[in-house]
Amino acid sequence: MKTIKGPAIFIAQFLGDKAPFNRLDTIAEWAANLGYKGIQVPTSDAHIFDLKQAAESQAYCDEIKGGLAAYGLEITELSTHLQGQLVAVHPAYDTLFDGFAAPEVRGNPAARQAWAVDQVKLAAKASQRLGLKASVTFSGALAWPYFYAWPQRPHGLVEEAFAELGRRWKPILDVYEDCGIDCCYEIHPGEDLHDGATFERFLDVVGGHRRANILFDPSHFVLQQLDYLSYIDIYHERIKMFHVKDAEFNPNGRSGVYGGYQGWLERPGRFRSLGDGQVDFKGIFSKMAQYNYDGWAVLEWECALKHPEDGAREGATFIRDHIIRVTEKAFDDFAGSGASKESLRKLMGY
Repeated sequence: MKTIKGPAIFIAQFLGDKAPFNRLDTIAEWAANLGYKGIQVPTSDAHIFDLKQAAESQAYCDEIKGGLAAYGLEITELSTHLQGQLVAVHPAYDTLFDGFAAPEVRGNPAARQAWAVDQVKLAAKASQRLGLKASVTFSGALAWPYFYAWPQRPHGLVEEAFAELGRRWKPILDVYEDCGIDCCYEIHPGEDLHDGATFERFLDVVGGHRRANILFDPSHFVLQQLDYLSYIDIYHERIKMFHVKDAEFNPNGRSGVYGGYQGWLERPGRFRSLGDGQVDFKGIFSKMAQYNYDGWAVLEWECALKHPEDGAREGATFIRDHIIRVTEKAFDDFAGSGASKESLRKLMGY
Protein backbone atom coordinates (compact mmCIF):
# COMPACT_ATOMS: atom_id res chain seq x y z
CA MET A 1 0.00 0.00 0.00
CA LYS A 2 1.01 3.61 -0.55
CA THR A 3 0.39 6.80 1.38
CA ILE A 4 -1.46 9.60 -0.44
CA LYS A 5 0.51 12.81 -0.95
CA GLY A 6 -0.82 16.10 0.37
CA PRO A 7 -2.34 18.35 1.30
CA ALA A 8 -2.43 20.25 -1.98
CA ILE A 9 -4.68 22.97 -3.38
CA PHE A 10 -6.07 23.84 -6.82
CA ILE A 11 -5.43 27.57 -7.11
CA ALA A 12 -7.85 28.36 -9.98
CA GLN A 13 -10.68 29.52 -7.71
CA PHE A 14 -8.37 31.87 -5.81
CA LEU A 15 -6.77 33.82 -8.67
CA GLY A 16 -7.54 37.53 -8.78
CA ASP A 17 -6.22 41.04 -9.32
CA LYS A 18 -5.12 41.63 -5.74
CA ALA A 19 -2.15 40.26 -3.81
CA PRO A 20 -1.37 37.55 -2.95
CA PHE A 21 -3.61 36.01 -5.62
CA ASN A 22 -2.22 37.83 -8.66
CA ARG A 23 1.19 36.12 -8.96
CA LEU A 24 2.33 32.53 -8.76
CA ASP A 25 5.09 33.24 -6.24
CA THR A 26 2.83 35.10 -3.83
CA ILE A 27 0.10 32.49 -4.16
CA ALA A 28 2.73 29.85 -3.42
CA GLU A 29 3.83 31.66 -0.26
CA TRP A 30 0.19 32.00 0.85
CA ALA A 31 -0.51 28.29 0.25
CA ALA A 32 2.66 27.18 2.01
CA ASN A 33 1.82 29.27 5.05
CA LEU A 34 -1.51 27.44 5.27
CA GLY A 35 0.29 24.09 5.35
CA TYR A 36 -0.07 22.95 1.75
CA LYS A 37 2.68 20.88 0.15
CA GLY A 38 1.56 21.11 -3.45
CA ILE A 39 -0.41 23.30 -5.83
CA GLN A 40 -2.41 22.31 -8.88
CA VAL A 41 -1.89 24.97 -11.53
CA PRO A 42 -4.37 26.22 -14.14
CA THR A 43 -2.82 26.97 -17.53
CA SER A 44 -5.33 29.41 -19.01
CA ASP A 45 -3.59 32.57 -17.73
CA ALA A 46 -0.06 33.11 -19.06
CA HIS A 47 0.50 35.75 -16.38
CA ILE A 48 0.35 32.96 -13.78
CA PHE A 49 1.79 30.11 -15.84
CA ASP A 50 2.92 30.37 -19.46
CA LEU A 51 1.86 27.04 -20.97
CA LYS A 52 3.53 27.50 -24.35
CA GLN A 53 6.82 28.51 -22.78
CA ALA A 54 6.65 25.60 -20.35
CA ALA A 55 6.12 23.17 -23.23
CA GLU A 56 9.14 24.55 -25.11
CA SER A 57 11.61 25.58 -22.41
CA GLN A 58 13.20 23.33 -19.80
CA ALA A 59 14.82 26.42 -18.28
CA TYR A 60 11.40 28.00 -17.67
CA CYS A 61 10.10 24.80 -16.04
CA ASP A 62 13.18 24.53 -13.84
CA GLU A 63 12.73 28.15 -12.80
CA ILE A 64 9.10 27.52 -11.84
CA LYS A 65 9.98 24.39 -9.90
CA GLY A 66 12.83 26.12 -8.10
CA GLY A 67 10.67 29.08 -7.14
CA LEU A 68 8.02 26.80 -5.63
CA ALA A 69 10.59 24.63 -3.89
CA ALA A 70 11.76 27.72 -2.01
CA TYR A 71 8.38 27.62 -0.25
CA GLY A 72 8.46 23.85 0.24
CA LEU A 73 5.95 23.33 -2.58
CA GLU A 74 5.75 21.39 -5.81
CA ILE A 75 3.33 21.36 -8.71
CA THR A 76 1.00 18.40 -8.40
CA GLU A 77 -0.55 18.63 -11.89
CA LEU A 78 -1.38 21.13 -14.61
CA SER A 79 -5.02 21.88 -15.44
CA THR A 80 -6.53 22.48 -18.88
CA HIS A 81 -10.16 22.43 -17.78
CA LEU A 82 -11.11 25.48 -19.85
CA GLN A 83 -9.18 24.45 -22.94
CA GLY A 84 -10.38 20.85 -22.80
CA GLN A 85 -13.95 22.08 -22.67
CA LEU A 86 -13.38 23.66 -26.09
CA VAL A 87 -12.23 20.45 -27.75
CA ALA A 88 -15.92 19.58 -28.14
CA VAL A 89 -18.59 22.28 -27.94
CA HIS A 90 -22.20 21.80 -28.94
CA PRO A 91 -23.44 24.83 -30.95
CA ALA A 92 -25.95 25.62 -28.20
CA TYR A 93 -23.00 26.62 -26.01
CA ASP A 94 -20.87 28.47 -28.57
CA THR A 95 -21.46 31.90 -27.11
CA LEU A 96 -21.18 30.84 -23.48
CA PHE A 97 -17.86 29.04 -23.97
CA ASP A 98 -16.28 31.51 -26.38
CA GLY A 99 -14.85 33.47 -23.47
CA PHE A 100 -12.67 30.49 -22.53
CA ALA A 101 -10.67 30.85 -25.76
CA ALA A 102 -7.89 33.16 -26.85
CA PRO A 103 -9.32 36.42 -28.28
CA GLU A 104 -8.05 35.73 -31.78
CA VAL A 105 -10.15 32.54 -32.19
CA ARG A 106 -13.40 33.69 -30.60
CA GLY A 107 -16.40 33.60 -32.89
CA ASN A 108 -14.73 30.93 -35.04
CA PRO A 109 -15.64 27.44 -33.72
CA ALA A 110 -13.21 25.58 -36.00
CA ALA A 111 -10.28 27.82 -35.10
CA ARG A 112 -11.26 27.69 -31.44
CA GLN A 113 -11.27 23.90 -31.44
CA ALA A 114 -7.87 23.73 -33.15
CA TRP A 115 -6.47 26.16 -30.58
CA ALA A 116 -7.90 24.09 -27.73
CA VAL A 117 -6.46 20.84 -29.07
CA ASP A 118 -3.03 22.47 -29.32
CA GLN A 119 -3.33 23.80 -25.77
CA VAL A 120 -4.13 20.39 -24.31
CA LYS A 121 -1.22 18.85 -26.21
CA LEU A 122 1.09 21.58 -24.90
CA ALA A 123 0.06 20.60 -21.37
CA ALA A 124 1.33 17.07 -21.97
CA LYS A 125 4.72 18.39 -23.07
CA ALA A 126 4.90 20.90 -20.22
CA SER A 127 3.98 18.18 -17.72
CA GLN A 128 6.78 16.02 -19.05
CA ARG A 129 9.31 18.85 -18.63
CA LEU A 130 8.08 19.42 -15.08
CA GLY A 131 8.49 15.75 -14.20
CA LEU A 132 4.78 15.22 -13.50
CA LYS A 133 2.73 12.06 -13.93
CA ALA A 134 -0.71 13.39 -14.87
CA SER A 135 -2.69 16.39 -16.08
CA VAL A 136 -6.39 17.19 -15.65
CA THR A 137 -8.89 18.39 -18.23
CA PHE A 138 -12.55 18.38 -19.27
CA SER A 139 -13.79 16.22 -22.14
CA GLY A 140 -16.13 18.80 -23.62
CA ALA A 141 -19.60 17.75 -24.70
CA LEU A 142 -21.53 17.10 -27.91
CA ALA A 143 -24.39 15.06 -26.44
CA TRP A 144 -25.04 17.00 -23.22
CA PRO A 145 -28.10 18.94 -24.49
CA TYR A 146 -29.74 15.55 -24.98
CA PHE A 147 -28.88 14.01 -21.60
CA TYR A 148 -32.57 13.71 -20.65
CA ALA A 149 -34.42 11.41 -23.02
CA TRP A 150 -37.17 13.83 -24.02
CA PRO A 151 -37.82 14.51 -26.78
CA GLN A 152 -36.94 10.96 -27.66
CA ARG A 153 -33.38 10.80 -28.92
CA PRO A 154 -32.97 9.58 -32.51
CA HIS A 155 -31.39 6.16 -32.68
CA GLY A 156 -27.60 6.46 -32.99
CA LEU A 157 -27.33 10.06 -31.76
CA VAL A 158 -25.39 9.26 -28.59
CA GLU A 159 -23.24 6.71 -30.39
CA GLU A 160 -22.25 9.23 -33.07
CA ALA A 161 -21.58 11.94 -30.49
CA PHE A 162 -19.18 9.68 -28.61
CA ALA A 163 -17.59 8.46 -31.84
CA GLU A 164 -16.83 12.07 -32.73
CA LEU A 165 -15.57 12.75 -29.23
CA GLY A 166 -13.22 9.80 -29.63
CA ARG A 167 -12.00 11.05 -33.01
CA ARG A 168 -11.12 14.39 -31.45
CA TRP A 169 -9.42 13.03 -28.34
CA LYS A 170 -7.54 9.98 -29.65
CA PRO A 171 -4.73 12.02 -31.29
CA ILE A 172 -4.42 14.08 -28.11
CA LEU A 173 -4.16 10.95 -25.97
CA ASP A 174 -1.44 9.67 -28.29
CA VAL A 175 0.60 12.79 -27.49
CA TYR A 176 0.11 12.09 -23.78
CA GLU A 177 1.34 8.55 -24.37
CA ASP A 178 4.43 9.87 -26.13
CA CYS A 179 5.11 12.17 -23.17
CA GLY A 180 4.38 9.52 -20.52
CA ILE A 181 1.57 11.56 -18.97
CA ASP A 182 -1.89 10.41 -17.88
CA CYS A 183 -4.73 12.56 -19.22
CA CYS A 184 -7.29 12.66 -16.41
CA TYR A 185 -10.83 13.72 -17.19
CA GLU A 186 -12.73 15.34 -14.39
CA ILE A 187 -16.02 13.43 -14.42
CA HIS A 188 -18.40 16.35 -14.30
CA PRO A 189 -21.97 17.32 -15.26
CA GLY A 190 -21.94 19.46 -18.40
CA GLU A 191 -19.31 17.13 -19.90
CA ASP A 192 -20.10 14.07 -21.97
CA LEU A 193 -17.96 12.22 -19.40
CA HIS A 194 -20.12 12.77 -16.32
CA ASP A 195 -20.46 9.32 -14.71
CA GLY A 196 -19.16 5.77 -14.96
CA ALA A 197 -21.33 4.72 -17.90
CA THR A 198 -20.23 7.68 -20.03
CA PHE A 199 -16.57 7.13 -19.14
CA GLU A 200 -16.92 3.53 -20.31
CA ARG A 201 -18.47 4.73 -23.58
CA PHE A 202 -15.50 7.01 -24.06
CA LEU A 203 -13.00 4.24 -23.35
CA ASP A 204 -14.70 2.15 -26.03
CA VAL A 205 -14.29 4.84 -28.71
CA VAL A 206 -10.62 5.48 -27.88
CA GLY A 207 -9.76 1.80 -27.87
CA GLY A 208 -9.26 1.57 -24.12
CA HIS A 209 -6.38 4.05 -24.38
CA ARG A 210 -4.20 3.64 -21.31
CA ARG A 211 -3.70 7.39 -20.96
CA ALA A 212 -7.46 8.04 -20.70
CA ASN A 213 -7.93 8.24 -16.95
CA ILE A 214 -10.02 9.85 -14.22
CA LEU A 215 -9.87 12.73 -11.80
CA PHE A 216 -12.10 11.56 -8.95
CA ASP A 217 -14.23 14.29 -7.36
CA PRO A 218 -16.99 12.94 -5.10
CA SER A 219 -18.88 16.24 -4.92
CA HIS A 220 -20.20 15.80 -8.46
CA PHE A 221 -21.47 12.35 -7.59
CA VAL A 222 -23.35 13.57 -4.51
CA LEU A 223 -25.25 15.99 -6.74
CA GLN A 224 -26.07 13.12 -9.14
CA GLN A 225 -26.87 10.70 -6.30
CA LEU A 226 -24.25 8.25 -7.55
CA ASP A 227 -22.49 5.85 -5.17
CA TYR A 228 -19.01 7.39 -5.07
CA LEU A 229 -17.49 4.65 -2.88
CA SER A 230 -18.63 1.95 -5.28
CA TYR A 231 -17.26 4.11 -8.09
CA ILE A 232 -13.78 3.77 -6.58
CA ASP A 233 -14.20 -0.01 -6.39
CA ILE A 234 -15.12 -0.13 -10.08
CA TYR A 235 -12.70 2.40 -11.57
CA HIS A 236 -9.76 2.55 -9.16
CA GLU A 237 -7.31 1.38 -11.81
CA ARG A 238 -8.15 4.49 -13.86
CA ILE A 239 -8.26 6.99 -10.97
CA LYS A 240 -5.00 8.91 -11.19
CA MET A 241 -6.05 12.22 -9.62
CA PHE A 242 -8.22 13.26 -6.68
CA HIS A 243 -10.08 16.51 -5.93
CA VAL A 244 -11.10 16.70 -2.30
CA LYS A 245 -14.36 18.62 -2.51
CA ASP A 246 -17.44 18.42 -0.34
CA ALA A 247 -21.13 18.71 -1.26
CA GLU A 248 -24.60 18.18 0.12
CA PHE A 249 -27.92 17.05 -1.32
CA ASN A 250 -31.12 17.95 0.52
CA PRO A 251 -34.12 17.34 -1.75
CA ASN A 252 -37.47 18.80 -0.87
CA GLY A 253 -41.01 19.08 -2.22
CA ARG A 254 -40.04 21.83 -4.64
CA SER A 255 -36.87 20.54 -6.33
CA GLY A 256 -34.37 17.72 -6.44
CA VAL A 257 -31.43 16.61 -8.59
CA TYR A 258 -32.18 19.04 -11.43
CA GLY A 259 -32.20 22.08 -9.15
CA GLY A 260 -35.17 23.96 -10.55
CA TYR A 261 -32.97 26.57 -12.28
CA GLN A 262 -32.22 27.98 -8.85
CA GLY A 263 -28.95 29.57 -7.78
CA TRP A 264 -26.37 27.63 -5.82
CA LEU A 265 -27.62 28.97 -2.51
CA GLU A 266 -31.19 27.71 -3.00
CA ARG A 267 -30.78 24.45 -4.89
CA PRO A 268 -30.95 21.11 -3.02
CA GLY A 269 -27.56 20.00 -4.30
CA ARG A 270 -24.72 22.42 -3.63
CA PHE A 271 -20.98 22.41 -3.07
CA ARG A 272 -19.65 23.02 0.43
CA SER A 273 -16.32 23.62 2.11
CA LEU A 274 -14.58 20.54 3.44
CA GLY A 275 -16.33 19.10 6.46
CA ASP A 276 -19.50 21.14 5.95
CA GLY A 277 -21.12 18.73 3.48
CA GLN A 278 -22.16 15.09 3.40
CA VAL A 279 -19.25 13.34 1.66
CA ASP A 280 -17.84 10.34 3.54
CA PHE A 281 -14.17 11.27 3.29
CA LYS A 282 -13.06 8.65 5.81
CA GLY A 283 -14.53 6.05 3.49
CA ILE A 284 -12.92 7.64 0.44
CA PHE A 285 -9.44 7.95 1.92
CA SER A 286 -9.68 4.35 3.14
CA LYS A 287 -10.63 3.15 -0.35
CA MET A 288 -7.81 5.15 -1.94
CA ALA A 289 -5.28 3.65 0.48
CA GLN A 290 -6.68 0.17 -0.10
CA TYR A 291 -6.21 0.51 -3.86
CA ASN A 292 -2.69 1.96 -3.66
CA TYR A 293 -3.52 5.44 -4.93
CA ASP A 294 -0.17 7.22 -4.79
CA GLY A 295 -1.15 10.63 -6.19
CA TRP A 296 -2.09 13.87 -4.49
CA ALA A 297 -5.12 14.81 -2.42
CA VAL A 298 -5.96 18.26 -3.85
CA LEU A 299 -8.46 20.67 -2.34
CA GLU A 300 -10.81 22.21 -4.86
CA TRP A 301 -12.65 24.88 -2.95
CA GLU A 302 -16.19 25.74 -3.99
CA CYS A 303 -18.88 26.69 -1.48
CA ALA A 304 -22.16 28.55 -1.62
CA LEU A 305 -21.69 29.95 1.89
CA LYS A 306 -18.16 30.11 3.28
CA HIS A 307 -15.42 32.62 2.43
CA PRO A 308 -12.76 31.02 0.19
CA GLU A 309 -9.83 31.93 2.41
CA ASP A 310 -11.51 30.26 5.38
CA GLY A 311 -12.21 27.22 3.23
CA ALA A 312 -8.57 27.07 2.15
CA ARG A 313 -7.27 27.43 5.71
CA GLU A 314 -9.57 24.73 7.06
CA GLY A 315 -9.01 22.50 4.02
CA ALA A 316 -5.30 22.03 4.63
CA THR A 317 -5.91 20.66 8.10
CA PHE A 318 -8.88 18.57 6.95
CA ILE A 319 -6.89 16.81 4.23
CA ARG A 320 -3.85 16.29 6.43
CA ASP A 321 -5.98 14.69 9.13
CA HIS A 322 -7.66 12.35 6.62
CA ILE A 323 -4.52 11.06 4.88
CA ILE A 324 -3.85 7.53 6.08
CA ARG A 325 -0.20 6.70 6.70
CA VAL A 326 -0.41 3.12 5.55
CA THR A 327 0.92 0.31 7.66
CA GLU A 328 4.06 -1.58 6.72
CA LYS A 329 3.01 -4.78 8.44
CA ALA A 330 -0.14 -6.71 9.18
CA PHE A 331 -1.68 -6.01 12.59
CA ASP A 332 -1.62 -9.73 13.49
CA ASP A 333 1.99 -10.43 12.46
CA PHE A 334 2.88 -10.83 16.14
CA ALA A 335 0.82 -14.02 16.26
CA GLY A 336 2.36 -15.62 13.18
CA SER A 337 3.49 -19.22 13.66
CA GLY A 338 6.21 -19.22 11.01
CA ALA A 339 5.21 -22.76 10.02
CA SER A 340 7.37 -24.75 7.63
CA LYS A 341 6.04 -26.37 4.47
CA GLU A 342 6.18 -29.76 6.19
CA SER A 343 4.08 -28.55 9.13
CA LEU A 344 1.59 -26.96 6.74
CA ARG A 345 1.14 -30.32 5.03
CA LYS A 346 0.55 -31.97 8.40
CA LEU A 347 -2.09 -29.40 9.24
CA MET A 348 -3.96 -30.51 6.12
CA GLY A 349 -3.66 -34.17 7.07
CA TYR A 350 -1.03 -35.43 4.61
